[in-house]
This record gives sequence, structure tokens and C-alpha cells, in this order.
Amino acid sequence: MTRPDWHTSSYSNGATNCVEVREYARGADMRDSHDRERGWLSFPASEWSAFLRDLHEEQF
Repeated sequence: MTRPDWHTSSYSNGATNCVEVREYARGADMRDSHDRERGWLSFPASEWSAFLRDLHEEQF
């Protein structure tokens, strides 16, 4: 399975203390932008969707 490229949030505005994410059909991976070689955390699609939904609810 080929996974998409890593990206930061559009809200980071070029900041350097961010996490990077790559999203794909089965879920998402997240890693520290300062220490990419330490690996990443993987989340199934259901957990990733719930996380994003909670973030959106917190903003409004």
C-alpha cells in the first residue's frame, strides 16, 4: 500500500513546532516534525475521524 506524502495543518502557518500527518483510506499516521526518524503513531480511520470531529467541535 502506497501512502500519501506527509503534511502539516494549514493552521500551522509555517511554524516549525508541528506534527505532520499523512491520511489514507484506512486511517492516518502522525509524527513529530522535529524528530521524524523516531517513527509515527498510526490511527484507524474511525479513531482519526473521531479525533478530527472533536477538534472541530472544540473550535466552535
